[in-house]
Amino acid sequence: MPVTEVEFHTQAPDRMLYACRLLRKAAASATQVLVAADTETLAQLDQQLWTFSSTDFVTHCFLDAPAQVLENTPVVLTPTLPANAAQRILLNLGSEVPAGFEQFARIIEIVSEDDNDKRLARSRWKQYAGLGYKMTSHDLQAKATP
Repeated sequence: MPVTEVEFHTQAPDRMLYACRLLRKAAASATQVLVAADTETLAQLDQQLWTFSSTDFVTHCFLDAPAQVLENTPVVLTPTLPANAAQRILLNLGSEVPAGFEQFARIIEIVSEDDNDKRLARSRWKQYAGLGYKMTSHDLQAKATP
């Protein structure tokens, strides 16, 4: 049985804002996270990590940064997963399960309220489950409701 844990954070009103907050929390606790997505999504996330908060900055870089920068940066953005990722957590913002995901101890998937995003997430859920991975779901709307 695989040891990777897969978490789906569902019903995010703003997927990118939620990703920024999650990455801010990880960086503050010195947790290294690799973020996988297509180049357009990564460019959007890069921009939002610079601007989503007037008082916080989430230190991040792209995977093609110099080795010393990568070693000292908690959040690394990439369109494809490297063969030996140093990070233990993968935040997948892509529409598919990324090749090489099994090298991570924990995978986080953020699902918005958008119907197409939900459909793609269901497909990823089925793929992970079909491979025998431990799955958990966190409904963000349920947490927000008193």
